[in-house]
Amino acid sequence: MTAPGGDRGRSEEVSPPTEVFSSAAAVAVGAAEIIREHARAAIAERGMFTFGVSGGLTPWAVFAELVRGDFPWGQTALYQVDERIAAAGSEERNLTHLRAVLPSEAFVRVHPMPVEAPDLDAAASRYAALLPERLDLIHLGLGPDGHTASLIPGDPVLDVYNRNVALTGPYQGRPRMTITYPVIERARALLWVITGADKLEALRRLRAHDHTIPAGRVAPGRALILADAAATGG
Repeated sequence: MTAPGGDRGRSEEVSPPTEVFSSAAAVAVGAAEIIREHARAAIAERGMFTFGVSGGLTPWAVFAELVRGDFPWGQTALYQVDERIAAAGSEERNLTHLRAVLPSEAFVRVHPMPVEAPDLDAAASRYAALLPERLDLIHLGLGPDGHTASLIPGDPVLDVYNRNVALTGPYQGRPRMTITYPVIERARALLWVITGADKLEALRRLRAHDHTIPAGRVAPGRALILADAAATGG
């Protein structure tokens, strides 16, 4: 991945493989099965599956599919990729939606971002210390503006490479806590889950590894994109 100050135009790196599904519902089913496969492999090799989960609407459908089938919640540690700075129980919090969709046994090993702490800089450092050296899998979404996690266009957080967790300025009404590029780059695998016609241009630029959008700075190696036909123009 290009460090700050490097070439931020289009890269010659190969695009991540992309699987296209007919609908957002079909994407959710496919993503759930891939997550199960990663969980089985990680548990077989290391005894635990460490999974970084993003917010947004699409992941809740994926988690609903995981809940419908067999999943090793007792051997899965969930870490938040990003979170809005908002009160406990707020509908704006990703954690609120996780609590609504996941079974109680999943929460034994959920690690929420401490966004209610009075000292958010210290809280970000504490959360960084909780992260494993390499997450087994990170789920990433994509915004129409090209953001992923809470790596937001034009925000100084894009240039944070010396911390694993950082704070952003206000975005869509809330500042946020987010993992940074180094955490994403160290993950054993990345799963992009992208749905909706409003993602068409951002997905095109992601697949081109276009460094002018935040998502395009993520190296394509070890990544898989799952998208619906609307997002790919199919």
